[in-house]
Amino acid sequence: MRSVARRFGLSLSTVQHWLGRAGSQRLDRVDFTTHPTGPASPVNRTPAHLEEQILDLRRTLKIDSDLGEYGAVAIHRELLRAHLDGVPSVRTIARILERRGAVDGSHRPRRPAPPLGWYLPDVARGDAEVDAFDLIEDLRIQDGPLIDVLNAISLHGGLVASWPKASPFRALWTQDCILDHWRRIGLPGYGQFDNDTRFQGAHHYRDSLGRIIRICLQLGVTPVFIPPGESGFQASIESYNGRWQRFVWRRFHHPNLSALTRRSNRFVKAVCVKQAARIEHAPARRPFPQDWNLNLQRPATGCVIYLRRTDEQGRVQFLGRTWSVDRLWPHRLVRCEVLLNHSCIRMFALRRRDPGHQPLLNEVPYTFPNKPFKE
Repeated sequence: MRSVARRFGLSLSTVQHWLGRAGSQRLDRVDFTTHPTGPASPVNRTPAHLEEQILDLRRTLKIDSDLGEYGAVAIHRELLRAHLDGVPSVRTIARILERRGAVDGSHRPRRPAPPLGWYLPDVARGDAEVDAFDLIEDLRIQDGPLIDVLNAISLHGGLVASWPKASPFRALWTQDCILDHWRRIGLPGYGQFDNDTRFQGAHHYRDSLGRIIRICLQLGVTPVFIPPGESGFQASIESYNGRWQRFVWRRFHHPNLSALTRRSNRFVKAVCVKQAARIEHAPARRPFPQDWNLNLQRPATGCVIYLRRTDEQGRVQFLGRTWSVDRLWPHRLVRCEVLLNHSCIRMFALRRRDPGHQPLLNEVPYTFPNKPFKE
């Protein structure tokens, strides 16, 4: 054994160990994989008799406890009162109860996340793309002006764009940036916005559609407005806002707006290169029409979507009005489709738990008054 240990560079105890494992069999006939590498039982395992005592104590406390408590904390307290040796911790007792199936409660179910754009059926199927837009406001250049940044990202492709401008970022600038963006890359199926007046239009007038809505409708892009105060629908654009601020705004010193714009353009180009494969497999975009001219006085046609959460009476607010959805659907999400061509509004139920089931809750007549648009 010593000569074998010297030949293979092993200790004598290692050779003795494996010979002991082989027993009386020839070494070439021994199946060494049948033996576990560790001890027969864990050295820190709670003794079986103590586990049974814990289960018996739980049953006793469940029936006789004046407090009505029979969980791990109550069991641990009773074991300490009995002055037993080696009382396990509360967490160990909880694991024993769980392993032996002596737990009344159930764990919170972890459901899979809904698909991207689950609140729009064709987007969830991957048949249409969504461009989400959002603003970062009031970033101050040292010894310079306040800066606002309009950011954009496509939901499926991850195609990004950023436009830093001097604050305040006006609706006309928003219009020019969005049109320039869509001329370069093509038109998506949907444009998603928050409820900022630069996107939605004035809030203090009834039946008012802002310029961005009218531009989308004239280009065949369905505008979608997220529920106020809910950020989950804007998760992709909010994430990009954070990345832009971390890797462009905070990472470098920008002496002026031109330097910031150049740095931002370099970052946007690098992100698009990184996302090239994802962009290539995104839903196809429509080409921007060659002969298109903006006419804000043209009657609005198409569909505008408002995502809203109902109040305690099952009502929602948009277009300066309050609409009744369903009294049996309080504090729940709905998708309200304003069908301008059909003079009606359709309201669908939305549930993240069951994103594929979106039943029609209500349909109300509505005729949009095509008033002249005030520039």
